[in-house]
Amino acid sequence: MKEEYSNRQRRWYDKDPVLSQAISTLEQSDDETQIRIALNLIKIIIEHNIEDEKYEAVEDIINAVGSGVEENRRGRWYDIDSTVRTAMNMLQNCPEATQRIIAKEMAKMVVDKIKTNADDEDEGEE
Repeated sequence: MKEEYSNRQRRWYDKDPVLSQAISTLEQSDDETQIRIALNLIKIIIEHNIEDEKYEAVEDIINAVGSGVEENRRGRWYDIDSTVRTAMNMLQNCPEATQRIIAKEMAKMVVDKIKTNADDEDEGEE
């Protein structure tokens, strides 16, 4: 029974444990952190897709972002902010291999941001 559940992921990003953990940490971050990381994610995704020659024009990027936006709006945590929603939709539409690469970069961004925030708080206490 337990094995059956673990083979069926609830969310698209649960297939990759690194991506799942990075998104979970991002979800629990403050709004400013989410938006900053989302903007970086958009940049990274565009760079990867241009390298892979998936997008040839700006219109291709806009179409990829727009696909799935309206039909998927089910009150997900990242639907609240348009920047975060855009980043998550772009990431969802990436091939799994690209998602794995981006997941590692995203995890590093989230950890770096948390460390920076912790350092800032430590300095404020002194």
